[in-house]
Amino acid sequence: MEQFSDIGRVEAVRQLFKGTPFQTSDHTAFAPSKGERVESVGRLFLEGTDFDLVYFPLKHLGYKCVTAIAGELYALLASPRTLQITLGVSSKLDFRHISELWSGITSAASEHGFKALSLDLVPSRNGLAISISASGSSKITAPKAQSKDLLCVSGNLGGAYFGQRVLQRGKAAFEKDGKEPDLTQYRMMVASYLKPEINPAVVAQLEDADIIPTAGCLVTRGLADAVKRLSQATGLGAKIYADKIPFEAGSFDLGKELNVDPVSAACGGGEDYRLLFAVPIIKAEQFRRDFQTFDIIGHLALPDVGTVLVTPEGVELPLRAHGWPDEDR
Repeated sequence: MEQFSDIGRVEAVRQLFKGTPFQTSDHTAFAPSKGERVESVGRLFLEGTDFDLVYFPLKHLGYKCVTAIAGELYALLASPRTLQITLGVSSKLDFRHISELWSGITSAASEHGFKALSLDLVPSRNGLAISISASGSSKITAPKAQSKDLLCVSGNLGGAYFGQRVLQRGKAAFEKDGKEPDLTQYRMMVASYLKPEINPAVVAQLEDADIIPTAGCLVTRGLADAVKRLSQATGLGAKIYADKIPFEAGSFDLGKELNVDPVSAACGGGEDYRLLFAVPIIKAEQFRRDFQTFDIIGHLALPDVGTVLVTPEGVELPLRAHGWPDEDR
């Protein structure tokens, strides 16, 4: 088992970059072209808080972290350019483990078109930590958001939360009786949590179709949180219709097993990594035709409406964004 103390930080970084499409670099700044603006985003992932290495494959984890940061750029209508990563490595992880993590990182970085990567390795006393930031460029100027702009989401919601719950339940059962859980029935939900995917071409496709969202964000901590962020960014209210929210197949059956309402899982759960865009209503028919992977789930509204969930009976409930499912709702 090759330890970092045996090869040193500099040599470890060199070996990790070897065989990848990227070159070792301490600097990943870029000069935007004329008319471009630069967008920057960042996030920290912590073991025990954001992931559990008991059931999270390291390659999937690396892929997921880069997917998350790329999605933040797409929500800003920006194309990925540079990626900066610092890994806090605990003593229980050797070079082989970090190589697996790095293979997922570089795979996703290539898929999403990042041009330059930097990597630093530091010791950690509290488990694996992944600090990741990225920059992108965009020439797109979003029009001003208006009441009645459609709220459109790029895929099913709540599946990642249910996938995580299934994995946690399997871990508890394994620790109790040593029996490996059978996750076949829930593989789509587990995949939604472990390896979410985002279409790398989505910004270019929107631009080519001349459909420019008036606002956007990535659903990372539940739909309610994302809608509230859009509302804050636009200064408008928003209505989400419960019967328009898309779910993974089997969500209602699993919800009964876990005593969790799928609507609550979608609104309060997290890590679905779906794009939520506000699209001008005059583009509604074209958007429905050209972007069939998206679902229209609501619309922006006047500011005094607030942010509400409309039930199938027409009752408007204030959206609550705790950052996790409200199972008692």
